[in-house]
Order: sequence, then structure tokens, then C-alpha cells
Amino acid sequence: MRAIVFLTVFLTSLLLLSCDSKPTLQKYFVANSENKDFVALDISPTILNVDKTKLTAEQKKALESFDKMNVLVFKLDENNQPQYEVESQKITQILKDETYQQLMKVGSGKDGATISFVGDEDDIDEFVVFAKRKENGFAVVRILGNDMNPNNIMTMLSVLKESKIDTAQLAPLKDLIK
Repeated sequence: MRAIVFLTVFLTSLLLLSCDSKPTLQKYFVANSENKDFVALDISPTILNVDKTKLTAEQKKALESFDKMNVLVFKLDENNQPQYEVESQKITQILKDETYQQLMKVGSGKDGATISFVGDEDDIDEFVVFAKRKENGFAVVRILGNDMNPNNIMTMLSVLKESKIDTAQLAPLKDLIK
């Protein structure tokens, strides 16, 4: 009986300690996917609509490393400027966590973009693009995959040039692009 109580207390403690309450992009996406100020999309690799028989072995490998993209867009208007500032700052703070390694930063101040990744350089699990423009709002794009690396991303760009993108998956963004 004593062993069962000890085991129960130990497992409960382990469970509580393993619950991490720090903010993450995944939690942020889930929390805001139904928010009226945001547009959320999950985009699958089928959006590329490519003929895989015409791809090189390197292009096939790069395409196979890509699982999906999550896109979260905050559309700025005259009524939600304070919310924009708060939400933009939340994303900035999340990306300052040591989990995210910044690859590149473009622009400064209120306009700009950053590209970060999760994982190590030869086995990247996630690329994150955070772009904001003070007139429009911001977008966070999570590119999720397995065994991605910077070479795969460059190769994916060549696949994008050959693809016939399925714009139906992008329909919710149509009103945001002006």
C-alpha cells in the first residue's frame, strides 16, 4: 500500500513538473485562432501542386521534409491599434526564448521581419517568419517539418518556381492582401 501511495505521489509530481507554462508559438496560435482580429490557416504541402515525377532527388527530399505551414495574420484597423501593439509584443517575447534561434532580421522599428528556427542547423523542426507592417498588421508563419535544413529551404524555393500553387487554400487571406 505504501509503495502505491509513493508511486502515485511520484507520478503526479512528475506530471506537474513536466507541464511547462511558458508561452510558445503553438500555444499562441491555438489561443488566437478563433479571435476576430486574426485569420488562421493551416496549409498543407499539396498547395504546391507539383508533378513529383519531374523533381530531382534533392527536390523530392526537400519536399518530403516539409509537413505543413501554420499562418496567423493580425489585420490592423483603426479600432484595434492597442491590441496590435500588445499582440506584436507577445510574439516578439516568445521569439526571444532560447528555443528560437534567429537567422535573419530585415527592417527595423515598426516595419520588418525576422526568420528564426527551432532545432539545430542540420535537423530543423520549424522555421518561423514574423513580419509586421504598421499600416497592415503582422503575420506569423510556422513552417513545420522533419529533418529540414537551410539547403532544403533553398531547394524548396526552386520547387515553388515550378509549382502551380493551389490558391484555394489561401482564400481566407484574399481580403487581407491589398
